[in-house]
Amino acid sequence: MLPVFFIFLREGIEAALIVAILLAYLDRVERRDLFGHVLAGVGLAIALATAGGVAAYLTIRTYAGSRTQTIFETVTFLLAAAVLTYMTVWMRAHAATISHELRDKVAVAMDGRARFALSFLAFQAVGREGIETAVFTLAILFAQPTHFALAGGAAGLVVALAIAIAIFRLGKRLDLGKFFGVVGAVLVVFAAGLLADAVENMQQLGWLDFLAHPVWSTAGILAEGSTAGDVVHSLLGYAQRPTVLQVLVYGLYLVGAIALFLRSRPARVAVHAVAAPRPPGASSPTDR
Repeated sequence: MLPVFFIFLREGIEAALIVAILLAYLDRVERRDLFGHVLAGVGLAIALATAGGVAAYLTIRTYAGSRTQTIFETVTFLLAAAVLTYMTVWMRAHAATISHELRDKVAVAMDGRARFALSFLAFQAVGREGIETAVFTLAILFAQPTHFALAGGAAGLVVALAIAIAIFRLGKRLDLGKFFGVVGAVLVVFAAGLLADAVENMQQLGWLDFLAHPVWSTAGILAEGSTAGDVVHSLLGYAQRPTVLQVLVYGLYLVGAIALFLRSRPARVAVHAVAAPRPPGASSPTDR
């Protein structure tokens, strides 16, 4: 439940930030008539990402317990871990420039009088977050009960929306660089667990038939199938009988990911950056 909560929280905040930047810029240049084009792109992105995720989940469920499902799970685990790592490091280094980049793209679309371009820009930006969320959620759905994962996702989305409203409607400030840094660090640990799960699957499939003997067994202390064991597995990638290769991959990944995370330039950006500067020559409402 907690991994999905943090994923939806992070992606929800990032998507809300993107939409707010686009709408704030249009409002500042007095083009509120284009809001509908942005919102249309956002709606389409959310709908397609949701439909794709549900379709993938329902399709693979028909192969429950089969080798096909194990292969699909393994690929999903690896993909989710890779994207989690990339987006965490990238956001830490580039959070401060997102606002400027999006405003530049909006300005180009408006200069070209291409309203469709605004819808596509919103679709592309929010769609990326939706696809990432779908991939991560699929990976975690294979590792824990569906109802717990969905509850975590719903809670994360509600909290993300509440934070977005507090930021953009009530004028609160938040250091987004620090926020994405903290949540990103948590998600890196989740990614390590996903990699360990992928290694376990590949050893079961016979793809990695080395270093497969267990390092220890803590089943008598904390069974992985118990409620507490499931929570620790979801949070930290805990395994009651991890193989040598699982332990090595888990440890090496954490060391490498933390090194990348610390080397990336911290991005300190407050939410007030959402408000775009008024272009030269544009009148303000108080001028009328």
